[in-house]
Amino acid sequence: MLDMAMPFLIILCVAVLALVALALLIKTFYVKVPQGTALIVNDLSSRPKVYFTGAMVLPYLYFMEKMKISVITLEIDRKGKGGLICRDNMRADITVAFFLRVNETREDVLKVAKAIGVQRASDKSAVNELFNAKFSEALKTVGKQFDFVELFEDRVRFRDEIVNVIGQDLSGYVLEDVAIDFLEQTPKVDLDRDNILDAEGIRKITELTSVHNVITNELERDQALKIQKKNVETIEASLALERQEADAQARQKREIASVIAREEAETLKVQSEEHLRAEEARIAAAQRIDVAAVNHQREVDVANQNSERVVMLEKETVIRAQALAQVDREREVSLSRIERDRQLEEKRGEIASVTRERVIVEKTVAQEEEAITTLRMVADADRKKTVVVTEAQAQAERDLVCLVKQAEADTVVSEYRAKELVTLADADLRKAERESQAAIKRAEGVRAEKAASGLAEAEVRMQIAEASEREGQAEALVLKQRLLSQAEGDRAVGESDAEVRIQIAEAIEREGLAEAAVLKQRLLSQAEGDKAIGESRAATIQDVGAAEAEVLQKRFEAEAAGLTEKFEAMQKLTGGAREHEEFRLALQNQLDITMASIAANEKIAEQQAEVLSAAMSKASIQFVGGGDNGVFDAFVKSLSVGKAIEGLNQSSPLAAQVIQTGLGMLSRVATERASDRRPDAQ
Repeated sequence: MLDMAMPFLIILCVAVLALVALALLIKTFYVKVPQGTALIVNDLSSRPKVYFTGAMVLPYLYFMEKMKISVITLEIDRKGKGGLICRDNMRADITVAFFLRVNETREDVLKVAKAIGVQRASDKSAVNELFNAKFSEALKTVGKQFDFVELFEDRVRFRDEIVNVIGQDLSGYVLEDVAIDFLEQTPKVDLDRDNILDAEGIRKITELTSVHNVITNELERDQALKIQKKNVETIEASLALERQEADAQARQKREIASVIAREEAETLKVQSEEHLRAEEARIAAAQRIDVAAVNHQREVDVANQNSERVVMLEKETVIRAQALAQVDREREVSLSRIERDRQLEEKRGEIASVTRERVIVEKTVAQEEEAITTLRMVADADRKKTVVVTEAQAQAERDLVCLVKQAEADTVVSEYRAKELVTLADADLRKAERESQAAIKRAEGVRAEKAASGLAEAEVRMQIAEASEREGQAEALVLKQRLLSQAEGDRAVGESDAEVRIQIAEAIEREGLAEAAVLKQRLLSQAEGDKAIGESRAATIQDVGAAEAEVLQKRFEAEAAGLTEKFEAMQKLTGGAREHEEFRLALQNQLDITMASIAANEKIAEQQAEVLSAAMSKASIQFVGGGDNGVFDAFVKSLSVGKAIEGLNQSSPLAAQVIQTGLGMLSRVATERASDRRPDAQ
């Protein structure tokens, strides 16, 4: 079996060894070439073989050559005097790149190898020497067919024409592409003026450049002009924008200042309104305090009157008790006397006498008891009358205060603006009045401490009289100013003030009716109290009281009806008639004030005369000139002014300094005038 398989194994080993040997042979003698390279093998045949991937090359039998068939770049550079001449005889500096390669065919590879050899075919310099003249000639030929400008405008056609002129017969090479790498006009300095073509080109260049330079210059100047104009317009626009910005800023500042001023004005207005409200609140509080003080004083007065009435009733009770005790004592004395007489008499009419005396005593006791009862009833009636009258007065005063407060509350709203001026004027006048009163009081105190009897007392009385006169004048002036301010305020507020006056009139009417009702109640209470005294006396007093009450009631009703008709008539008046009526009332009030002031001045003058007569009875005073009342008035006025200045000087250091300064200035002026008159007199 082994013998039978041996041949097969030997054959298999030989085959394997043959394959291995063949593989080693192939690996050793098989030559590969990269892309872009052609392998030329000269074997034992008559024609070389060309391979583009690889082939078996047996040593000593085959000859192997490698030739590059990749693209080769050849550049043709023509510049300066050797530049390309165009159809318009313009010379151009040009650089053209030609892309060559060996055609990838066995014939073309062998053709190139036979023509220039394998080594030179792969050398760029050798290829350049081979094709430079051909490519330059083709470039010149094609360039002469184009104008200079067309070279720039139609490069594709220019390239295609170069390819067409060169053709495809390049001894095995293939022209892949042509690229114009550089194209520019040849500078005029590089042209030959002796060359006809260059001379014509220079002329054309000069013509074209001169025209274009002129146009360029114009364009540049126009451009500069436009730029300058645009710059000016830009500057003007910038200035206009700056002016608008400045205007906007100024307008904004004005608006801000206006807003600030308006806000400050509103703030001042609010502050003034708040100050006015505070002053009104203070004045209202002062008024309420004054009203409360008046009410308290009234209650104190009523309490004092009630206490006085109680004291008087107690005194009357004591007096009546003393009278009763006196009657009892007299009765006891009478009884003892009767008893003594009865004992002295001897049984003469004992029973009749005793009976008569007893009747007399009982009659006297009855009369005294009746008198006591009458006094008690009178006292009870007085107390009831006092209580009723007090309650009626208190109720009337409460109603009056409520009505007055309601009227004041209704009046404050409508008389707001009028009261503002009046309040300020009253405050100033009160301030001046209080300052003058304070100065007068201080002067009185100083004078009272330093002065003795006689002339000092006269001076004090004169100061008091002057103060009274000034107070009267100040009150008259205040009342006048108040009436004028109220009249102006009434004219300003118009219909609102009319409503206020109507409300005031209604309040006055209600007050009059309340007073009439109170008085009626008071008289009725008094009549009822008097009625309890006795039948006849009560009836008489009741008739008299009823008659008086009826008369008073009719009078107050008539007055109330008159006031009602008067205010209704005033309400029906037109604006002019109402103003005339108000003006007439103001004049009437002013006339009454003036007459009262005159009467007060007369009394003051009488008191002044008495004071002066008492004070200056022992004084030696001589009046020179004047026979009318002006001398006395001037004397009193000068004395008053001197005393007022003296009191002001003592009360105010600032006023004393001002007076001293004024006197110093007057003395200097008098000295200067005297010095000026002396040279004139000399």
